[in-house]
Amino acid sequence: MAVYLSLTAVVILTAMLIKKTEFNTGYAHNMCIHRGMKRQDMVNIIAMLIIFTGLFLVSALRVNVGNDYATYVEKMHLVYSGAYVITEPGFNILTYIIYYLCGSEQFIILFAFFAFFTVLFFMKAIWDQSEWFLLSFAMFMLLGYYFQSISTVRYYLALGMALYSMKFVIKKDWPRFVIVALAGALFHYSILLILVFYPLARMKWKRWMYGAGAVLCLSCLFLNDLYLKLALWIYYTYRNTELNTGTSLTAIARCVAVLAFAIWVLRDKLKENRTYLFYFQCNVMGLAIYIFGKFLPEISRIAYYLTVTQILFIPALIKNIKDDKKRKIFTVVVCGACLLYFAMYMKYDAPRNGVRILPYQTILFHDMPPILSDKGY
Repeated sequence: MAVYLSLTAVVILTAMLIKKTEFNTGYAHNMCIHRGMKRQDMVNIIAMLIIFTGLFLVSALRVNVGNDYATYVEKMHLVYSGAYVITEPGFNILTYIIYYLCGSEQFIILFAFFAFFTVLFFMKAIWDQSEWFLLSFAMFMLLGYYFQSISTVRYYLALGMALYSMKFVIKKDWPRFVIVALAGALFHYSILLILVFYPLARMKWKRWMYGAGAVLCLSCLFLNDLYLKLALWIYYTYRNTELNTGTSLTAIARCVAVLAFAIWVLRDKLKENRTYLFYFQCNVMGLAIYIFGKFLPEISRIAYYLTVTQILFIPALIKNIKDDKKRKIFTVVVCGACLLYFAMYMKYDAPRNGVRILPYQTILFHDMPPILSDKGY
């Protein structure tokens, strides 16, 4: 745990040095060419490199850490052996290419690949889209997104790509959005859900759409068996497996709090800002899924594509509070809630089966235990 606590403290303290400037954000680009790079610009670049390097190395150098680590090593071995593996084609092809080029089963390099691009997409998304980089990044760390990426590598690469794709949705740059979604689907099919979710959240909902949504939600109470069969037909990898169903009261409470906070802060301005409206409607859909879709397997993997917007939305809402005293109070409340969540996550979730990112082990000092193929079936 000391590794994770030290990493979190170092990267958040380093993030405090970062301040966006015209050079970094790309605003007034032509003017910046003549003015050149300022001191703060260089500080930002160095700080971002330190943060990225720390996050990448801790993830890339781990061994047998994460619920699926040994399972992935086994699947990589089977892919290289020419056996049929149910994982997505991007994962299988990448595995074979890396193993072939290395001449041996260098699984550490493959995990490093996922670590590099997962951190890259999340960091790039937060930098490009957050109105308050420090708070968004702190929420990314303290709410466990980074640490969960150590446990569930394919899904969190897809989630990072989904977060990155939101800027294209908001700009209605649909070709780039579709390209990012399809690229992510090469590693986790679930990202294809955003092809429906995000364009829907980008619309200005009319009354009949709220009514249709309410009917769909209520139908889940009576047609859940039919919807479950449809879901398993679409995402076939969950067939003939023990389904992890249920919902999260914490996630429901967080969605309700975010929606109520947004209405209180923005009021009539909510419909005027396309970005805030997109975040708001993503959380409405996320709340509906958590409440009415609890019969679906791995419901959080569906809802996270919608609720991950909170790390961008909450800082933006706090920035929009005009009263300085109230803004400071809400900043303290949000930071306190995130710290509490982080403490509970590290104490109870991190070591348990299903996550298992504790204890941390590194390839520098530990060996990978035998996988199933080594021991024999």
